[in-house]
Amino acid sequence: MQEVVPINPTNRTAQHARMAEALGAEDTSARLQAALAVGSNPDPGLLEALVERCAVEPDFFVRDMLSWALTRLSPEITLPRMRRELDSERTQARSQALHTLSKIGEKGAWAWITRGMLRDADDEVARTAWRVAVVLAPEDAKTDLADELAGQLGRGDREVRLSLSRALVDLGDVTGPALAKAAANPDPAVAAHARATELLRQNPETGFDAAVDEAKRVVALGPAGSAQAAAC
Repeated sequence: MQEVVPINPTNRTAQHARMAEALGAEDTSARLQAALAVGSNPDPGLLEALVERCAVEPDFFVRDMLSWALTRLSPEITLPRMRRELDSERTQARSQALHTLSKIGEKGAWAWITRGMLRDADDEVARTAWRVAVVLAPEDAKTDLADELAGQLGRGDREVRLSLSRALVDLGDVTGPALAKAAANPDPAVAAHARATELLRQNPETGFDAAVDEAKRVVALGPAGSAQAAAC
């Protein structure tokens, strides 16, 4: 019988320390390689190191690799840790936890997505919350989600509005009534954003900027323009 060699806890701790240090290396490529190595050899002992690095990592590609490494761990340990991270005071920690949840795709995590997250004052957190909400929302919650997202039409710069439009389009036909209501909003920014999103929903091949320009033209024409657009 082959002799079983016990794992030396000291060696394991030292290995974890080395990997945690590599995840925080000065060189971006080195951090990316470290995250890839951790994900390729999943180790629950590195959960905290991965989560902590997610909260501070400046490079998008490294952050995405860190999330991938987290998905390689057992959901039984990763999901509760992500749930805790959603309450973090650090905006990037919240955003990255939401991103990781979207990658894991555990439908039960839908209950953790609050209106506060969907309305977060930080645009990046809100954009990530919109994406994960669309992924996790059960069918019977999609109409309410569409209403919630439509309530934020007109928010932010081009990238924020594009993210919101994509989320609404991805929800499907349930967004129609919410967009129609928003299109009648007296705020021209809200009305134009709603109309642009509806154009994208009807024809996904339409570019966002072209849809926005067309929507602004219709809103500027007033009721006559709206009637003409409806007849087309």
